[in-house]
Amino acid sequence: MADAPPTDEGWFVLHDFHTVDWDAWRDAPERDREAALNDAEAFLEHRESLARADEGDSAVFSITGHKADLMFVHFRETLDELDRIERSFEQTALAEYTEQSHSYVSVVEISGYTVPEYFEDPDSVDAGVKQYLEGKLTPEIPDDTYVSFYPMSKRRQPEQNWYDLPLEERAEMMEVHGDLGKEYAGKVSQVIASSVGLDDMEWGVTLFADDLTDIKDIVYEMRFDEVSAKYGAFGDFFVGRRFPPSDLPAFMAGEEVPAPEDTGHHHGEGGHAHGEGDAHHGDSDGHHDGDTEDTHHGTGDEADDGIRGELEDQDIYAGQPHGEDVYATVLYSEADADELFEEVDGLRGNFEHYDTHVKTAVYDGHEADRRAVVSIWDTASAADTAAGFLSELPEVVERAGEESGFGTMGMFYETKPEHTDDFVEKFDTVGEVLAGMDGHFDTDLMVNVENEDDMFIASQWRSQEDAMAFFRSDDFSDTVDWGRDVLADRPRHVFLA
Repeated sequence: MADAPPTDEGWFVLHDFHTVDWDAWRDAPERDREAALNDAEAFLEHRESLARADEGDSAVFSITGHKADLMFVHFRETLDELDRIERSFEQTALAEYTEQSHSYVSVVEISGYTVPEYFEDPDSVDAGVKQYLEGKLTPEIPDDTYVSFYPMSKRRQPEQNWYDLPLEERAEMMEVHGDLGKEYAGKVSQVIASSVGLDDMEWGVTLFADDLTDIKDIVYEMRFDEVSAKYGAFGDFFVGRRFPPSDLPAFMAGEEVPAPEDTGHHHGEGGHAHGEGDAHHGDSDGHHDGDTEDTHHGTGDEADDGIRGELEDQDIYAGQPHGEDVYATVLYSEADADELFEEVDGLRGNFEHYDTHVKTAVYDGHEADRRAVVSIWDTASAADTAAGFLSELPEVVERAGEESGFGTMGMFYETKPEHTDDFVEKFDTVGEVLAGMDGHFDTDLMVNVENEDDMFIASQWRSQEDAMAFFRSDDFSDTVDWGRDVLADRPRHVFLA
């Protein structure tokens, strides 16, 4: 008998699919449709707000194609909670116009194929890795995102029996399989849930992405992987788009969901407006664990474009206007620099397996007695995921962006080696100017512990306008002009994830 890998289970999952009886809906009196929408919207909002649960997540999706019209996804701590949710929907007035066309029950799972030490010797596992794995057991549903759900099993044919293979061989194939999935980190997030003994197939796979073609690409590429090509058996695929419960009237009216911002939803001709309409959840990664929104540390896209424009006027590269750039997560620690670097170096080795990873480094404060850990990624969601690992580093005191006011983090500079001391001296001079500026809280020069020519300036202000007043000043302009001779490249502003 072949060895079975150990598993750990988290939340239970219900994918609940419904078709709408559109003829009955069109024929229903307006007051009945109004009541059904109010009832269903309240039901869905209560599920998403966890009104009757301590933990979990819920979402509603519009499904494209003939197999269903709506999909409700619920994560909860117990199967009993899912059972209650399923029956509760049938008590709503909208249920009179829908029929449950399909459902799938599973429980979120991680296995010992890829990280056996998590099961064999948990104390030996890096704290960041442990947090990441345990976080996969209690997933969140990304906002405003596309979804693809499908069940799957491993084959048991005489010449293709997954369960007859030695554990080591299966683990090796799963590692290759996982490496392929890592190439989509920051683009596609997934929830893998076991349905062995719970439903018709062995796993339920839910993929989330902002770009639906990323889901198509990862499934396509994995079909050529040995795990899928030889041993994978797949059920029906369901694809759709998340929308907020407040957009249910728009969905039932055949309108766009998620509804455009500032658009009122109407329950029907002659009906009263249901409200002002929910804005989009965001341009999600997401999550998250799939891609998440183009999140900048400012006051919105217009503000970001203003910062970019003014910095560009000073020949400072400040990113592209629509997110085609890099994102940073920054945590500050009061741990010893050598101790901190040793921990970060271990995590960095894991990060470098991901194509979306740009750079992770430790910077020491020039004046403040603290270190900064900077991790830069191609996507905001990947940077945010990395923050989960980094948050377990020793003596972390805060994450950049959690401070009050407006942070300009980060201005990155690389100096010519012969001018590094000159740059530090110039910073001291500029620091005296900053200390006297209205709205300035704090600024420090952080120096890469591996490369003293690599620095960034972290600055905190009362407001964005106070910071921009400095960027517009003659002192800043003079500093930029001076820097052209001492810097190895243009200074770059990297936005916080």
